[in-house]
Amino acid sequence: MLDMKSECEHCQTGLEPAGEAYICSYECTFCVDCCTALSAQCPNCGGELIRRPRRQPPPERA
Repeated sequence: MLDMKSECEHCQTGLEPAGEAYICSYECTFCVDCCTALSAQCPNCGGELIRRPRRQPPPERA
């Protein structure tokens, strides 16, 4: 299962599970602004940063 990290690894901005974020194949996670500043390249592994899938909260049970 994909680890939905809650903050950007570069600037520590909080990230929501349903919000926009970018990850590499090792799941390094960055906000939109840092992804843009890093030219969509992970500073840790050099891999491509792509948009992270969004996760919706589970439905409430009755």
